[in-house]
This record gives sequence, C-alpha cells and structure tokens, in this order.
Amino acid sequence: MSIADFYSNLGEEVKSGKIPHVITSGQGAYLTIDGKEKLNFCSSHYLGLAEDERIKKAVCEAVEKYGMGTGYRTLAGTHVLHIQAEEALARFKGAEATILLTGGYLANCAAIQTIVSKEDIVISDELNHASIIDAIRLSQVKNKLIYKHLDMGELEERLKEAKQLQNTPKEDGSKPLILIVTDGVFSMDGDLAPLPQIVKLAKEYEALTMVDDAHGEGVLGRGGRGIVDHYNLHGQVDIEVGTLSKAFSVMGGFITGKKVLIDFYKQKSRQFLFSNALTIADTAAVLEVVKILEESDELVKKLWDNTDYLRTELKKLGFDTGNSQTPITPVMMGDEDLAKEFSVKLFELGVFASPIVFPMVAKGKARIRIIPSAAHSKKDLDFGIESFSGVGRELKVIS
Repeated sequence: MSIADFYSNLGEEVKSGKIPHVITSGQGAYLTIDGKEKLNFCSSHYLGLAEDERIKKAVCEAVEKYGMGTGYRTLAGTHVLHIQAEEALARFKGAEATILLTGGYLANCAAIQTIVSKEDIVISDELNHASIIDAIRLSQVKNKLIYKHLDMGELEERLKEAKQLQNTPKEDGSKPLILIVTDGVFSMDGDLAPLPQIVKLAKEYEALTMVDDAHGEGVLGRGGRGIVDHYNLHGQVDIEVGTLSKAFSVMGGFITGKKVLIDFYKQKSRQFLFSNALTIADTAAVLEVVKILEESDELVKKLWDNTDYLRTELKKLGFDTGNSQTPITPVMMGDEDLAKEFSVKLFELGVFASPIVFPMVAKGKARIRIIPSAAHSKKDLDFGIESFSGVGRELKVIS
C-alpha cells in the first residue's frame, strides 16, 4: 500500500465515523449543545458532582496553593495530596492500600499486566469492558479462558481447565497463577457480577480475584463504597479497580488491595512508572469527593430514588428496560437503525440519550442507554419520560 492510499483509506474511515456533539456547558442535569439546553440522560456523573461548588472550591484552593503540574511519581511527582488521596480511598474502600493512576483504563492495564506473565492463566467474563480485554492482551498471556456472561457453572468448568493447565510448570519451575477477572457492574446492561459465587469458586480452586468497579464507585454499597461493600466481601477480593471519572466526576483511576500488592504495583507497574501523576486539581477533587461521601449518603439515596422512579415509569409505558440492577437503564430497541432514529428524535425534543449499537453491544441488541443522576429533579425525569413516550409511540416501539 502506498502512503497516499494509506491516508486515503483513513479518510474514508473518518467520513463513516460518528462526530460527537460539542458541549458548551458544565456536565449537570442539562447540557448546552449548539446553544440549546438538552436533558442529560447519557453521562455517567451519577452523583451530580461535576458542578459541585464544594469540589470547585477545593480545586481552586489547591491550585492556588500548589499550581497544576506534577511529574513522574517515582521522580519528582509524588505530592502530599497523592498520598492523602490514596489513604482516603483506601479508608473509603475498606482496603489496606491504594495506588492512584491517571485513568481507569490504565488502572486495569496495570492491575493485570504487572502480575500476569505469558505462562499464567486468566479467566474472564465474555462481556468484560474493553480495558480488561486490552489489559489481558497486553500481558501476552497464552492461556486466556472465557466464560459465558455471569454463568457460574461455566466459570467452574474454566477453573477445572485452568487447574489442568497448572500441572505444567512455568519455565522457572513455579506453578502458573490463575486470575479471575470480572466487571462489577456491566456498563451496557447494568447487571451485577455474582461476586459471592466468584469468590467462593476462587477459594475452592486457589485463584486470585479481580473486579473492575468503574460503575459501582459512588453507586453501590454503604454510601457508594462499591460492589465489594455491597456484598460485604471486604478482604476477600484480591484486586479492586476503581474509575474516578464516573460518580466521582474526576479524572483518574485506582487499585486497592493488600499493602504488599499495592507496593509491588508502585515498584513494577509500567503504567505508574512511565506516566505522569494525577494533576493537583484532580487529586484535590478526589479528596473532596471522599469527604462528601463519608459525611453523607444523601446523594447516593437521591440517585437510587431517581433510578427507581425512572425505571418504574418506563416499564409502565411498555418499554423493555432489560435486567439492570443499577442506575444504568437500557431501553431495548433491537434494531440498530431504530435505536439511532429514536435517539435523533429525542435530541430534537431536547433529550440527549445516545444509541448503543454494534460493536459496543451484539448485533440485534441495540438500545438507548439512560443513566439518571442525583442532579435530576422529578420534573427533569418527567420531561425525559414524556419524551420517550412520544417517540416510542411515533416509532411504534410501544403502543
């Protein structure tokens, strides 16, 4: 292929791609797009903290005192705020220690790549997030076993297979590690990993466990402490990955676990060693969010009240909202063109709710994914529900 053909092919791909809307406001209950307000039904700022005045104040004060820049954590980039944030997150999550990174994607990559070698064994739910899939690829592990979504019978079969593979020692003579990896909340359907059963099987077959709690932070458990707290499994899940860009409304990701594991990540993780530390602004915001959630569960309760109301009303109208157990509310369409048209008509009415189509979900499983927020009032939700009702009838999704 010539260089001209290479760039020509790229151009064709770009033309067929989706161009995102440009937002000219904060990420609150409403977004301003092209000068018009749109009900925000598709961002994952679950607790409405993106515009919180307490966080703004904490960020401004920290930046005024320390500036913005950091650096490599292992050189001149470890700031006192990073240490305080790691201690706060560990306390909040009920874990021994935390490592703070610049994103949840990097956290998943670090969590897996750092401890898994080519000769180890990873067992993964088939619907795990792309960052987990890429992390497994990055580790170059040869024995990658997949089990059907949430199917504990098949997970046990994969564990039996893994135990057989363990009989072949690694080049250094040691026994291969078995790691079970799962999302906590699955972002397209909103269903939960059966973590108690996974932990039970892991103990029986001597496997490590890892859960990506991106959509559980600030949502599940006491005061939003996540899926491990939700199931009261503290100290029984080896690796817990969190993403700060969802409910916390801040850039960053983190891993919690036993102190010896976290210390190992800080010494060996390439994502930690060869990347800048979190900015002063983001780190100050993390500290303030933890403080807010430790002081009150008011926002978490409001989120769940809004979720229950929205889902109940949509079901009353006849919409199929899937099997979600969380605020993630899929309104199932099936046909991809229908989902896209539905989203366009909602947008014209003032509701921003994106279509989710292949490859984000399987063909024939297209949907509009709604994520309510603690920032929404009942009036906001009623406007969204009324809009869904009108478009649903127009497109004959409901009668």
